[in-house]
Amino acid sequence: MNFATLEAKIHRYNPRGDLGLVEKAYEVALAAHAEQRRVSGEPYIDHPLAVAGCLADLELDLPTLAAGLLHDVVEDSSYTLEEIREGFGEEVAGMVDGVTKLSRIEHLSREEMQAENLRKMVLAMAKDVRVILIKLADRLHNLKTLKYLPEKKRVEIARESLEIFAPLAHRLGIFRLKGEMEDLALYHLEPEKYKEVAEKVSRKRREREEYINNLVAVLQEKLVAVGIAADIQGRPKNFYSIYKKMYTQNKDFSQIYDLVAIRVIVDNVKDCYGALGIVHALWKPIPGRFKDYLAMPKSNMYQSLHTTVIGPTGEPFEIQIRTWEMHRTAEYGIAAHWRYKEGTPTDRAMDEKLAWLRQVMDWQHDLRDAKDFVETLKIDLFDDEVFVFTPKGQVIDLPTGATPIDFAYRIHTDVGHHCAGAKVNGKIVPLDYRLKSGDITEILTNKNSAGPSRGWLALAVTSGAKNRIRQWFKTKNREENLARGRDSLEKESRRQGFDAAELLRPEWLEVARRRYNLGTTDDLLATVGYGGLSTVQVISRLREEYRKEKKVAAETGGAVAGTSGGAGGPGSAGSPGALNAAGAAGVAGAAGAEAAERVWQGYGKAVNGVRVKGIDNVLVRFSRCCLPVPGDRIIGYVTRGRGVSIHRWDCPNSKELLAEPGRLIEVAWDRAEETQRPVEIRVQANDRAGLLADVAGAVAEKGVNILTARVRVDKKRTALVDVTMEIASLRELEGIMERICALPGVVKAERVAREKVH
Repeated sequence: MNFATLEAKIHRYNPRGDLGLVEKAYEVALAAHAEQRRVSGEPYIDHPLAVAGCLADLELDLPTLAAGLLHDVVEDSSYTLEEIREGFGEEVAGMVDGVTKLSRIEHLSREEMQAENLRKMVLAMAKDVRVILIKLADRLHNLKTLKYLPEKKRVEIARESLEIFAPLAHRLGIFRLKGEMEDLALYHLEPEKYKEVAEKVSRKRREREEYINNLVAVLQEKLVAVGIAADIQGRPKNFYSIYKKMYTQNKDFSQIYDLVAIRVIVDNVKDCYGALGIVHALWKPIPGRFKDYLAMPKSNMYQSLHTTVIGPTGEPFEIQIRTWEMHRTAEYGIAAHWRYKEGTPTDRAMDEKLAWLRQVMDWQHDLRDAKDFVETLKIDLFDDEVFVFTPKGQVIDLPTGATPIDFAYRIHTDVGHHCAGAKVNGKIVPLDYRLKSGDITEILTNKNSAGPSRGWLALAVTSGAKNRIRQWFKTKNREENLARGRDSLEKESRRQGFDAAELLRPEWLEVARRRYNLGTTDDLLATVGYGGLSTVQVISRLREEYRKEKKVAAETGGAVAGTSGGAGGPGSAGSPGALNAAGAAGVAGAAGAEAAERVWQGYGKAVNGVRVKGIDNVLVRFSRCCLPVPGDRIIGYVTRGRGVSIHRWDCPNSKELLAEPGRLIEVAWDRAEETQRPVEIRVQANDRAGLLADVAGAVAEKGVNILTARVRVDKKRTALVDVTMEIASLRELEGIMERICALPGVVKAERVAREKVH
């Protein structure tokens, strides 16, 4: 790609456009990136040119192309956003600012930085959708050049592309970008499976093309006979779609019928239904496989008739029928409607078509944590939808798995707050009923009701419903929320083996308050109280401050005033902390080595990642009752003939162990030795299809190995998922449990501990 090629692309769809703005942007980008090279060794200017070229393929307006050329200038050169604003105006500067990544913020992990970047991008997108179009083009070109990056980085970018960017492209209806992005991401995430799919498709290509050509010829002849002008073409299915059916739905390649697909493009809506009649007269339709997205367009503006029929050889195949305008929307999505005339979109329905993006602005204010924001965004990006009718015939689109609670809040906040029950197709249904396409749904309200139940948070699927419920509890009783929040944090502190008064220090609560962008520490406690933040999230943040102070103490050879052991190192002799052992803080350098030596004075050598006070090379075994992991507060129990048994401080057997104080011994994790320990957790959730797969996926995302998994469902359709996995640290476990708790329908996740097991 060079600038001449870019100009040619623009002239094809905008022959009268003044390219002065684009030329100026290219000159600035060329100068800004003059000395820079990509990891591949190519001149850096190739990247913004490729991004602008992709935007030109989507036939976007000239300010967007200029912003595409400038999208990395502020981040990667000495140019400032103010200089971009002065040279190109507020419109271009606003888009560049929306795409520019955040500067590194101190004390944020890589995962948090990534979440903050996505948060900023999505909020900028809600103000100007062209921001995400530039970002999608940027990500697509990065995927095309991933091979030059280290494997770990390739996998991170590819996974993020599948989880966030491809679904965003789908939500905005840009299927041209979505399919290419999914295939490129799959190539880097599952190279062997990608090659397997590619080889199978290649082997069947000639046979499939001949079959499609015969079908097209027959259909074309019939349409001409009734006077319907149509362009008929075969529709290739992208590799990722085939991969999903083969490996997530356990289908054999021969069972994937929509490899054979035909697309019929006609001049008007009348001809769409006329062509459908011809198709059904030629081939027998499969019941239940007809979808009318003309009458009920998808939320991403997609319109088409879909039908699956039995072909002449008995093989099912899919046919899509649409107009040329619908086809353009299907290929380019929101970009197809982004036409500027003197700076104003000509499509007056644009705001309605961007309704989902406007909703983002409504619910993002209640999600203070960037990671929560991104997880909620993922839930809202699910592409499966159900179309439900109000009693008056209005169509409401909701994500698959939505309940009457989601429907009620979609109608109006007051309808949701006063919901007393629901009727579906004339019959009373429970509030956990999963709505299906075509359901006529009526919400029964009671103006005298006390308001929503906290249990509704587990029933609701949509972020809009969840956030309106949380908002209600947030404003209803602040004092009650404050008390509940403090009580929850104190209980969680004690559960993790800490002194609550020590961990909930005002200065550490202030750090957590700033991290979650809340006004006061009381706001933090109240937010925990009404469910806006989980106790695990906040305690994890407070523990980080605790570890920092322990590390300083270890490096200076001092002690942390007022502590009783915990997650930093051995406790002081004679105190309850003497029985803890959450490990010594890592230290570096000569001074650090001396400090570490002082910390471990009197301890034996590490065995299985644990040091025992006063004993060297003793047999160390981990109890099966509480399954401790590095980072847990632990105690040692001297057994008869089986060495020292390691237990968590809050083990169910702790009373029994403490009854024999003479057999307790001080132990501590050795941070220098990485060990993986089995941990069992129990997930309580509302039963639904794919629950176990989602839980397993949340664990796999963190690179953790699952040893066993078991699901039980009771009569009330509550599922209990028991998962045993190998964990390297308590922090890793907390991250996994946070991720699982964010899954749709999950009520809680907790560690399992058993009594009378040694």
